[in-house]
Amino acid sequence: MTDTFSDRIANSRSEIFFVAPVEADSGEGYFRKILDELPAAIYVTDALGRITYFNEAAATLWGHRPTIGTSEWCGSWKLFWPDGRALPHGECPMAIAIKEKRAVRGVEAIAERPDGTRVPFEPYPTPLFDASGALIGAVNMLIDLTDRKRAEEVKQVLSSIVQFSDDAIISKTLEGIIESWNAGAERIFGYTAGEAIGRSVEILIPPDRLHEEQAILRRIRRGERIEHYETVRRRKDGSLIDISLTVSPIVATDGRIIGASKIARDITERRRSEAHISVLAREAEHRAKNVLATAQAVVNLTEAETVADFKNAVEGRLQALANVHTLFVESRWSGAELHDIITKELAPYRKGDGTRVAIEGPALELEPSTAQTMAVVFHELTTNAVKYGALSVCKGRIGVSWTRPEIGRLIVRWAETGGPAVTPPTRKGFGTRVMANMIRQARGEIALDWHPAGLACEIALPILTGTALTDLLAKN
Repeated sequence: MTDTFSDRIANSRSEIFFVAPVEADSGEGYFRKILDELPAAIYVTDALGRITYFNEAAATLWGHRPTIGTSEWCGSWKLFWPDGRALPHGECPMAIAIKEKRAVRGVEAIAERPDGTRVPFEPYPTPLFDASGALIGAVNMLIDLTDRKRAEEVKQVLSSIVQFSDDAIISKTLEGIIESWNAGAERIFGYTAGEAIGRSVEILIPPDRLHEEQAILRRIRRGERIEHYETVRRRKDGSLIDISLTVSPIVATDGRIIGASKIARDITERRRSEAHISVLAREAEHRAKNVLATAQAVVNLTEAETVADFKNAVEGRLQALANVHTLFVESRWSGAELHDIITKELAPYRKGDGTRVAIEGPALELEPSTAQTMAVVFHELTTNAVKYGALSVCKGRIGVSWTRPEIGRLIVRWAETGGPAVTPPTRKGFGTRVMANMIRQARGEIALDWHPAGLACEIALPILTGTALTDLLAKN
């Protein structure tokens, strides 16, 4: 008599047993109903490997329905090993179980559906034997590993993120004992994982900040999260480091808080940048006030007979200051080269063969306050030369030179030739008074010689102790 489906299952010496209540309707149909309802993919073959039964879960996993009595070994459309190599159906775990009459365990494979999607699975093929020990077929259960593989991939990604993060990522117990330690923690704090794990997190805390850890643990036990808490911690070598802490509770599957995860970010560079920005802000404030004070001083020193003359005079002096400030920017506010200050003011008159203006002197960078003073002085000298002196005629010449006869002292000479005959003025003009006041406030001296061949001017300045033009406003 031929064994029925239920007989084969019930009489087999396999590792899979089906226990069901004994009822009147406990034949083959009853067993099929049980298998059809199971969420696990199950199918059965005969002794030749031909599929004789599969449940709905198996059809879903395969993505199609194989032909009963014809399809062999496995109902998958295509099979592959986990490394991507093709797996012939005749070499699949079910085929091995039947051919070698043994259960196959610990093997994984990939089933490809007709639509191209792939499902990783773990098979449990088990041969079936009758009462006499003859092989009558095999039963196979396929476990879909998709969710598990996805979880493993996510776990691996998270593990990689933690391991290679620049931040220190640490886990600890509710008693403060370190349980995990990534490469970022080793880089920031100097301890290796072997040195840190199992020790109290207090090895990272300066003695005067130990109270912080107890406060953090109390909040963690209450389920609170601490975000971006800025503090100071201690490296292995004893040096201190500014860090930003984020601490979160670690919650078990049953909802219990079992520890804390800590992310520590080194903010030393940020703190240094903030301090630098603060210094720059104060410096910018000082320079802005200085610029405004300088402009105000220029206005206060300017006199004119008409509004138009007053406007032109102020504009010219402010432009001279703007020119020297351009030089300050180029030097990052260390000062300005005297040669560049003079060149900018006289540039319009150096065109052509360049013989109208001669500039000679050693390289010399003036600090900002002295540079501003000299910029306005040369503007006044140039303006006077254009209106009345050597630059008012085509053949006029200007010579500017400077020397440093001793450390901390500068002598500048301005000489005009080839201009109109000069008559000494009967009173000081507005420009002359501006120059005299500015040089005096810079603790210098100025001498003007109105000889017939042209104006000659000599300026002596203590260039290492010159004061800012803002002093001029304060004293006027």
